[in-house]
Amino acid sequence: MDKMRIDKWLWAARFFKTRSLATDEILKGRVQVNGQEAKPARDIKVGDMVAVRQATVVRTVQVQGLSQQRGPAPVAQQLYAETPESLLLGEQTREQRRLSREPALSIEQGRPTKRQRRDLDQARHGWDERWSASISK
Repeated sequence: MDKMRIDKWLWAARFFKTRSLATDEILKGRVQVNGQEAKPARDIKVGDMVAVRQATVVRTVQVQGLSQQRGPAPVAQQLYAETPESLLLGEQTREQRRLSREPALSIEQGRPTKRQRRDLDQARHGWDERWSASISK
């Protein structure tokens, strides 16, 4: 076997859990083969460069082998070799994510407590239907 469909290879190399997920990502334009957008039926061969965007990280790998079966992770990792630039970019992204502030900390006040909710309900009963504190009608 010297050629293989890209969706089957992405599934066998464990980039995606199912072939249908691989196909969906390919159709969304998140997979490139040798610098060109791929279609699910595109044939790849040993030596091709494949760029796969997963979340915010783009992994660029060189195809080292082809397999019709989805095997264990150590076997699947032998099907490709990640480029040094891709490894460096992934490390930088992980470091940036580690150093960035936790998004949940930006929320100063979350849901009201039971007491705060009662106070809000109590205050609303004095207002008219327009939710206005004005006296004029």
